[in-house]
Amino acid sequence: MIVSPWYPVPPSGYGGIELMAYHLARELQLRGHQVSVIGQQGSNGPFETIAIAPESWSSQLGTRDQLPRESLFLYRAYDLVGRRAFDVVHDHSGLTGILVAASSRLQTPVVATLHGDLTEADGEFLAAVDHRIHLVAISRAQQALVADVDWRRVVYNAVNPADYAPVTNPDQKHNYVLQLARISPTKGQHIAVEVARRLGVHLVLAGKVDNTAEEYFEREIKPHLGDTVTWHENVVGEEKQQLLARARAMLFPIQWEEPFGIAMVEAMVSGTPVIAMARGAASEIVEPGVTGWLAKDVDGLVDAYARIAEIDLERCVARASERFGPEQMADGYQSVYERAIDESYYREKL
Repeated sequence: MIVSPWYPVPPSGYGGIELMAYHLARELQLRGHQVSVIGQQGSNGPFETIAIAPESWSSQLGTRDQLPRESLFLYRAYDLVGRRAFDVVHDHSGLTGILVAASSRLQTPVVATLHGDLTEADGEFLAAVDHRIHLVAISRAQQALVADVDWRRVVYNAVNPADYAPVTNPDQKHNYVLQLARISPTKGQHIAVEVARRLGVHLVLAGKVDNTAEEYFEREIKPHLGDTVTWHENVVGEEKQQLLARARAMLFPIQWEEPFGIAMVEAMVSGTPVIAMARGAASEIVEPGVTGWLAKDVDGLVDAYARIAEIDLERCVARASERFGPEQMADGYQSVYERAIDESYYREKL
């Protein structure tokens, strides 16, 4: 399994792809498969970790040196893969990794998961190489962003419900709503501020400021910080557990076609319903009346909060756990691996 050079597996804070890869690798190892994870120094788990990127590279993410560091990492990763006898390679590194894999003509089949949003140009590239790489999407909404791509399957991302401390008694909830997301106009923190103001409830924002969103933070968010809006730049561990579990609702007022949104699942397994804009994968993840509510605008978000009491919080936890657990994710990927290995075997026989 190839991840990225930017964060260890599992990450200590930010690093959603690396956390997903950890849950998948761990579940596959528990099933008796031998799993190797190629990534950054500091990675660890109940599987083999192969560290080929130093921790110091993390500071170069988003700088001029990002591309050469990423290129060197992928060159080393696929050189290593070519010298070892793996049954299948699972790449999580993005388009550059897919390009390297498609160009290397490995005998080992390569499965690649796309974790971000996709443009028309991305789709043209993926359609050109989908006969060499087994492509997996993380939602139907992500698939819909591009045309003419031969996707092998949709496999939802997962969390480990055991990592959370759900609160399912409404009387034990605190009087605040939470948004757990990087600070960015596309995430819509300014919408969350407006919704909380209209509801008269405290808003907790948790997430780092995007490199390209500093002006947005200074203009749209910082002036509102104080008694009614608080901001936590990075939450981990017990602090994150408690923030998620004690909130009355998670706001997810996205302003783009988000391909997944793992924070929604984290809230649901914590016993906290999600109130989301009906965009991107939110319409697939949120089940109205079961794990939250969907809305088309600010008025809809405000109205949805009034219906939070209709949701059975224990059922919310159970439903999210059964849809987005490591077992379900591993089932999906294992089926893709088996098909990829079978196709590779038959090609060799021809």
